[in-house]
Amino acid sequence: MTRPTHEIEVEIRNPEGLHMRPAMQFVDLANTFNSDISVSHRDVTVDAKSIMQMTMLAATCGSRLRIHAVGADAGRAIEALQQLVENKFAGGSGAAVGEKKGS
Repeated sequence: MTRPTHEIEVEIRNPEGLHMRPAMQFVDLANTFNSDISVSHRDVTVDAKSIMQMTMLAATCGSRLRIHAVGADAGRAIEALQQLVENKFAGGSGAAVGEKKGS
């Protein structure tokens, strides 16, 4: 059986770009979902659930990222991560938007 797949492109709008704090917020939120989630910037694709990999994106303000999710909650994951990026990572980790594993 095919697992649902969702993908979206977002633009980093916060002036500091995807530095450690927003990258950690992104990772924390991604980890609330069971789906496999990856993020691409230019020719680099990383695991969205790994802070070490996310920092490798070197995404600055204006960078466009492609978020790809595969799994039962992929649509919800994409929506939550898109909202986090569009809100410029304001308002904490955003984890309340996600779904806890095993729910």
